[in-house]
Order: sequence, then structure tokens, then C-alpha cells
Amino acid sequence: MSAKVSLTVVRGKLAGQVYTFDSRETCVIGRGLDCNPRLPDDEAHRTISRHHCLLDINPPDARIRDFGSLNGTFVNEQKIGQRPGEKQAGETASAEFPEYDLKDGDEIRLGDTVLRVGIEIPVFCADCSAEIPNEEKEACFVKEGVYVCHDCRASSNVVANTALHVTPGKECAECGRNVADEFEPGRNGEYLCSDCRNDPFRVVKDLLNKANSGEEALHGVKGYSIMRELGKGGMGAVYLARHDTTKGQVAMKIMLPQVAADERSKEMFLREMENAKVLNHPNVVRLLDSGYADGVFFFTMEFCDGGGLDRHLRLEGGKLTVDKALKLILPLLDGLEHIHTVELPAVKLSDGNIVSAKGLVHRDLKPANVFLMGNGANVIPKIADVGLGKAFDIAGLSGQTMTGVTAGTPLFMPRQQIINFKYAKPDVDVWAMAATFYFMLTGKTPRDFPRGKDPWQTVLQTKAVPIRQREPYIPEKLAAVIDSALTDQPEITFKSAAQLKKAIEEAVRE
Repeated sequence: MSAKVSLTVVRGKLAGQVYTFDSRETCVIGRGLDCNPRLPDDEAHRTISRHHCLLDINPPDARIRDFGSLNGTFVNEQKIGQRPGEKQAGETASAEFPEYDLKDGDEIRLGDTVLRVGIEIPVFCADCSAEIPNEEKEACFVKEGVYVCHDCRASSNVVANTALHVTPGKECAECGRNVADEFEPGRNGEYLCSDCRNDPFRVVKDLLNKANSGEEALHGVKGYSIMRELGKGGMGAVYLARHDTTKGQVAMKIMLPQVAADERSKEMFLREMENAKVLNHPNVVRLLDSGYADGVFFFTMEFCDGGGLDRHLRLEGGKLTVDKALKLILPLLDGLEHIHTVELPAVKLSDGNIVSAKGLVHRDLKPANVFLMGNGANVIPKIADVGLGKAFDIAGLSGQTMTGVTAGTPLFMPRQQIINFKYAKPDVDVWAMAATFYFMLTGKTPRDFPRGKDPWQTVLQTKAVPIRQREPYIPEKLAAVIDSALTDQPEITFKSAAQLKKAIEEAVRE
């Protein structure tokens, strides 16, 4: 059983409705047509904003974030957020957006609607880590947060009725340090301590030492040596690595889960990576190998010697001419079409049926995820990290990514990706690629993100700035295509990369 978070409407017109989340998800609550849960648009809810607050859910964790609403969000009758009355929407006085970590039994009130939070947490044996069935929990209880299964009670390790000294044995999968104080209740699996997550270079060196010592799970990275760091972020790091025998170079990436990695989450993530290995296109970075060991996910990928597009733009003075940008965006759209239409490996279901699927969704397209092979006139642009961010999030390994101090800013994200986080479609990638094209031409993101306004609310409620307002030199017909591609209300205009490529080619041909 996996952890679950539920919202039950206990008061108001929607009383009795239950919303259940058993995997990584976000949802926006308000009166807007695109909200879920959507509150009634009536007199009793006039104080509720169209997009009032954001729920960031990664079971068993759940966090609510007020969008700087005029009347605030109430949790257990305590107001957690409200903009000053003299301020208009989008003019909040501070960039701090109030958040609250929800607990089982908490009640959220918005207007006349009250939602009760339910958090169902599986429990695991403190000795063998086996999950304990719901019906056995009471008999296996030892003390707060500690359960011991029947088998372990019967063994010599733990004696029934005298087990009050038992403490869950939680150790860092990398360094072995006791992490009982860091381990989140309701989670099980391998965990990396904060010290190891903050030192990815030490982690990757240790990984390669284990690989060279013959550890089978690390066969894919055996014989490699690190040459230098290529980049580092909150979830891990990327290094240039060279094979000691063949001298071949690869980009080696390690991703470090922010929460304990249980068997279900590991399986989900690695299955997505197997799908990504089928991608074979000159404008997509090849994923060569992937695996997991000792709390660390690792990958080897094609190394792009021209660096990232974001670096290239800085070297070019921040933006490109139309001709230079076209030489990059058109092949990138070819690569994106391949990502969206590739035949994926067939999957055998538990009932024995075999199903096939087509296409992947990147969900994190931006200049930093476009890399260049070669230099000068022969440069080849390539889309990188296909599926990595999505898979890591959906598997629940990245913690809560849309709230908190470490949350990113959705600079290249359409509103559909916030509203429909879990089931994003290919058109969100098409929008993001159009946003990347916009950035190549202007050096600016399509939307303005004013200080003091929640960036997630900005995506939900504002439109892209017409590109000729940024750069009047952009040809009118091309500008019209770009502006149309960056429309996401009520829906995204271009549904496929091929459609957008055709429209761009026609605009510059005329």
C-alpha cells in the first residue's frame, strides 16, 4: 500500500465529495473553471479568488500555499495568508508566500466550503522493514512511530512485550550515518543523508569506486573516471567522464532523491528511463545507460561538446538573430516530434495483457535543457534530459517541487502544466519550445514575473508579452506565429511540434 492524501468536503454545497491523491500531484483550489477542487461561483464564495491557493502533494506530505488572496486561506480557523487590503491582485507587498504543512485531520476553509485532510500512512517493521497490513497494525505497535511485525517478534532479535527499546534502524544508503532524525514518517526505502546530498562529487567518486570493484548494479559505469563537473543543481550533478580503456567521453549524471526511495518509486522511475533509451534522433541527446545503487540514480548520456544553449546565448550577447535562431529551433522541433511519437517498448500488465504506447512528454523544456554538438555553422542542437524531471517527480522522488524555498520558477511553463501536472500532454512541450525560441530572439522569458507576485499564480493568470513589444525587429508574420504558439488560454494553440515547425517555415518563406 502507498501513502494517500485525501480531501473530504465536510461543509458547503460540495459536502460529501472526496478527492484522493496516491502519487505526486498539484492542484489549484478556487472558483476558476480550471480548478480542481473547483468551488461554487456563488454569493457564499465571493471572497474566494479565481485561483486562490495551491496544494503541493507528495504522499504522505501535503502543503498548502496561499496565492496572496484578498481574504486569505484558513487552516483550522487560522489565517495563513492574505495580501494587504489596499493591494490589488499581483501587487503583494512581499515575495514571501505563506505556506502550511498539512496534517491528518486539518481543516481548510474557503468561504462556506470546508475540506478535511486525511493522510493514510503505511507502517513498516522497525527490524526487517516489511510493510505491516492495516489489520495487524494494532497488534504490532510498540511505541510512537515504531512497529514490529509478527515474524520479528517471534525471532531472537526482538522479544514480544519487551520491545519498548526498539528504534527504527534508518541509515544513509551512502555513508551509513544514522538518519532517524531526518527520515520522514510514512516513508520507507533507501535514503541519502543531507551531507551526502550536498556533496554529489564525493557520492559519484564512491559510486565509481564500487563499480570498479565489481558491484554488479554499477556495471554500466565501470571503467569511467571523472574529468570535470559540467553542472550541478538541487537534485544532483552532471560530470564529464572518460572511459579508461576506450577513451570515449560521456556525460554522467547522478540524481539524488530528496525523500526515501522505496521499491515502487524506484521501479516507476527506472521504467521511464527504459522508455527514454529508445529515443534515437540527431536532435535528441542519447541516453546510453541508467541504473540505481545505494540510494543514487545514475545515467550516462551522449556528451555535447558545445555546451548548453543558455551558455551559447550568453556568449552571443544574450540573444540571437532570426537566422541563427531558426537554424536551432527547426531541428529542435524535429527532435521534439520524435520524442512525442516514438514507439515505446510493450508492457505486460498484471492480467497478462500486453499493451503498447507511443511517445514521451519532456515537461521540462528550457534553454538549460538544450545542448549543442560542435561549433560554428555545423552546430547540432539537441534536446536533453528527456523524461528525467517528469519521471523523478511522478515517482515522488523530488519531494515537493512547486512550493518551499527550493521551488523553481516556472519561466518556461504553460498554465496547463500546473493545472494538470500529472497528466501533461505533448502540447506543454510545444509551448515550452516556443518559449525557448522567444528567449533565443529576445533574451527574455515570454511572461513578466514581477517581484512580490507568486510565480505560479503569474503563470495561471497572465499572458505572454507579444514578442514585438520586446524586439520590434522580429518579422511580423513570424511574430504572429510565435505569439499564437504562446497562447495557453483557454488552451494551447499548437498541439504538435510538426504543426509549429510548419507554421514557422511558412511565416519566414513568405
